[in-house]
Parts: sequence; C-alpha cells; structure tokens
Amino acid sequence: MLLSLIFWIGGLIFFAFVLAPTAFQVLPSTHLAGNVVGRALSKLHWIAILSGVVFLVSSLLYSRLTDGTAHVFAGRHVLLCLMLTLTLLSQFWIMPRMDTLRAQVVDFASVPVDNPARVQFDALHVWSTRVEGFILVLGLVVVYLTARSF
Repeated sequence: MLLSLIFWIGGLIFFAFVLAPTAFQVLPSTHLAGNVVGRALSKLHWIAILSGVVFLVSSLLYSRLTDGTAHVFAGRHVLLCLMLTLTLLSQFWIMPRMDTLRAQVVDFASVPVDNPARVQFDALHVWSTRVEGFILVLGLVVVYLTARSF
C-alpha cells in the first residue's frame, strides 16, 4: 500500500522540484522544455493511475482482512479517489487542450501575451499547476492517514 502511494507522491515531488525546473533551465527553448515536461507529466499520470488503483485495492483488502470490513468510505479511500479523479481530469481534459494549443503555436515565447491561444494556454497551465499541487497535498494527507492506521 505505502509503496504504491510513495511512488505517486515521490514522482510528483521529483517532477515539480527537479524535472520541470531543470528542463526549463537546461533546454535551449521553452518550447522544447514544455514538450519534455508535458510528456513526462503524462507518464507520471499513468504511474499515478496505476499506483492509485493498487493502493485502493490493497487498502480495501487490508481493511477487510484486519477489521472484517473494507471501510470503503474511510478518509484515506475518499481522498485517494479524489486524487485519482483530479489526475484523470488533468490527463484527459487539461493536458489535451494544452497539447492542442501548443501544436497551434510554434513557440509561446515569441507570441504576444494577449494572443488568445497564449492566454488560454496560460490559464490551463495555472489550472494544471493547481491541480497537481492539490493532488500532492492530498497525497501527503493520505500518507499520514495510512501510516497512522498501522
């Protein structure tokens, strides 16, 4: 249980504090960095979805075996389902829209800030960052709730 959750949370922390900043510092253009970060985030989402399902199934089984009931609506289960929902929202709603806009504009650095595509992309980027940050906070709460239950 904990291993699957730590994979997810560790991936988020690595992505936010190491991969994304490094890509934008090292790569020669923001367009290339955005492509790398977008692809990495997509892969992280799939790791998160798999980890979330493994955690949820393991946690429900653990509760069932130790307490005699699965505790479906336990705090850690509800929060994890919210994390999964937000990850799915990011993967299948926010990111495809960002990818479409990125394909329309060759390089956002060369486009005026009031360009409609750039405005829309920037707004989606803000939402993407907020969603991932909220998932991270929820994940830390789930780690605490899970560790406390042992």
